[in-house]
Amino acid sequence: MSQPWTVAVGPETTSATYDAALGVADAALFVCAHGAGGNMSDRSVVATAKAFTARGIGVVRFNFLYREKKRGRPDQMPVLQDTVAAVVEHARRELGPKRLVIGGRSMGGRAASMLAAQGFAADGLLLLAYPLHPPGKPGQLRDAHLPDIRMPVLCFCGTRDPFITRDIMERTLQRMTAPWEMHWVEGADHSFHVLKSSGRTDAAVMEDMAATARRWIDRAL
Repeated sequence: MSQPWTVAVGPETTSATYDAALGVADAALFVCAHGAGGNMSDRSVVATAKAFTARGIGVVRFNFLYREKKRGRPDQMPVLQDTVAAVVEHARRELGPKRLVIGGRSMGGRAASMLAAQGFAADGLLLLAYPLHPPGKPGQLRDAHLPDIRMPVLCFCGTRDPFITRDIMERTLQRMTAPWEMHWVEGADHSFHVLKSSGRTDAAVMEDMAATARRWIDRAL
């Protein structure tokens, strides 16, 4: 079941959709932000919602303001964070979830992680393809705020993702104080696409990620 929302973000509004868990009450609600080149209805976000709701996790998808206005250039980070916060507060009013997880794909997950580092109230942070650095620029790290996060974190990244270097991320994890679970998806790229030679499909990869997320919610939250 999907429920469309219009969410106020300061003086503006954006679109959101609540996808309820299939056949059961939501074990948790995941407010899932899209990546820089995506939107709430792109293939990756919809595939995430489909896999997660099948595992009993409700999902809220939404557009950042630049996508709502059909623009290509992302909003500044403070605006991205304000949008995540507005959607979370709307979800709280509408649904009153027992457990609420913020996060999302790439840039959207980064915006949520910065909120988490500032002490934003949520039960957990779920990151999909965290963009640790721009492709080919491992010296430009986006990690300064990560040690300030205190809530439980689940992070999925592909081993072929050019936005993250595994050994750098492993060193970064040594500075974390939050309970941080890192899951490397073998052979996956930034979109969690895997090659046919891997013997797996993209759908199977996402289903495994959703199953891992559900176990994390039941155990860590």
